[in-house]
Amino acid sequence: MDRLEAAAQAQSVALDDDQFAQAMDAADPLGHLRAEFEIPTVGQVTGNTGEHADSLCTYLCGNSLGLLPKRSRRILNEEMDEWATKGVVGHHHHSKGRSWISYRKLIVEKMAPMFGAAPIEVGVMNTLTVNIHLMLAAFYKPTATRNRILIESKAFPSDHYAVESQIQWHNQPADALLLAEPRAGELTLRTSDILDLIERRGDEIAVVMLSGLQYYTGQVFDMEKITAAAQAKGCIVGWDLAHAAGNVPLKLHDWNVDFACWCTYKYMNSGPGGISGFFVHERYAQDAELTRLTGWWAHDEKTRFEMSNRFVPNRGAAGFEISNTPILTAATLLGSLEVFEQTSMEDLQEKSVLLTTYLEYLLNKYAGQHIRIITPSDSRGAQLSLLFATDKFDAVFKDLMSAGVICDERKPNCIRIAPVPLYNTFSDVKRCVDIIKAALIR
Repeated sequence: MDRLEAAAQAQSVALDDDQFAQAMDAADPLGHLRAEFEIPTVGQVTGNTGEHADSLCTYLCGNSLGLLPKRSRRILNEEMDEWATKGVVGHHHHSKGRSWISYRKLIVEKMAPMFGAAPIEVGVMNTLTVNIHLMLAAFYKPTATRNRILIESKAFPSDHYAVESQIQWHNQPADALLLAEPRAGELTLRTSDILDLIERRGDEIAVVMLSGLQYYTGQVFDMEKITAAAQAKGCIVGWDLAHAAGNVPLKLHDWNVDFACWCTYKYMNSGPGGISGFFVHERYAQDAELTRLTGWWAHDEKTRFEMSNRFVPNRGAAGFEISNTPILTAATLLGSLEVFEQTSMEDLQEKSVLLTTYLEYLLNKYAGQHIRIITPSDSRGAQLSLLFATDKFDAVFKDLMSAGVICDERKPNCIRIAPVPLYNTFSDVKRCVDIIKAALIR
C-alpha cells in the first residue's frame, strides 16, 4: 500500500479514482512493451458482435497462456520461408544468421539471465513433464534408506503423476511420495513448516521437488532457504518453475539448485504447447559419470557427426538434450525473448508488485465481503487467486468472460487473475474489478 499511495501522490490523483489508473499507465516506463503483443478484441475472444466487439479485450490470463509477441510471428514466418527456400541447407546456412544447428545456443544465451544462470546451465527441449521425467531419471537414485520425493500436497497434477510414476518405475513403495501439507484451515504452506519437515524427514528424502510458484494459490516459495536446508540434509533439490518463469526474478546458480524445469507458454509467451526449458547446475557440467537418459544431440558437438556410437556427453545442460532443437517452436520463444531483452526481471517485478497491490486494494475496497484472496501479499508474482462464495462464483466468472475480461477458473470456486507487467495496464486492473463489483451486486 505504501508504494501505491506514493504513486498516487506522485501523480496528484486519488488512489481509488479512475484517474489513478490512467495516470499510472501514462507514467509507466514499461508501457511501450504492450505494443509488442497482439491483443485480441472483445469480439474475437467472446464471439459477441455488440458495440464493444472491436475494443481490445482485458487479458489477465498470462498465468495460463501468454499473448502472442509480434516478433514471434515474424520470426516463425522467416523460418518457414527459410525451410521453403533452403531445405536441409538451413541447418548450416541461414539468410538471417540463425543456423538451425546452433539455434539452441541462441535461445539459451538469451534465456539464461532470466533464471540467474550461466548459458552452460540452461537447455531447451521437449515439454515440461517430459523434462521432469528426464531430470528425475538423472537425479532420483533411491536407496534402501533414502527413497522419498517431497512435493507439495496440491502440486499441479502432472507433477504429482510424474513423481508418482517415477517412484513406481523404480519399484519403490507408494509411501515414498512425501507430501508437504498446509496447516488445518490454511491453503498456503508456511516456509517454517517446510523447513521443519525437511529437518525431521530429510534423511529419508532423495529429492525435494516443489513448485517455485504454486499454480493454485499463487504463492512463491522461498527457494533459496528451502534449497539450502534440503541440501544440508543430503537431498537433491529440483524446482518446477512453470509459473515462476518470466514472472519472478530467479537466481538458480547462486541458490545452488541442482535442477529445474519450466514451460515457456505462460509468462514467457512462446505459444500453446511451447518448448520447455531446464537447468542443471554447473557443478555437473563435466560429470560424465552421472547416469542419464541420452540421445544423439546430447553427444559432444565436436565429435557428434563422427557417428561413433561411443557416447561422450556435451558439457553442461547440453549433455542432457536428447534430440535436436525443434525450430518452429523455438522460433516463437525467440521472439518473446527479444522482448524480455528490452527490460529486466527486476523492473518487471517492480511493476508487477504495483499491479497486484492495486488489484488487491480495489478488490478489498469494492468486493472484500464476497471474496477471499488466498495469495500471500509478501510472496507472490503476477497472479492473485480469489475464492468466491459458491452462489456467486459462476455469475462472476461468466460476467468477466462475457465482458472480454479473460481470466481462468479452478473449480469449485477459485478465479485466478494475472496482470502481466509486459502487456497489462492499471486500467486493465480497474476494468476487471468494475466487472466483479457489478456482478456481485446484481
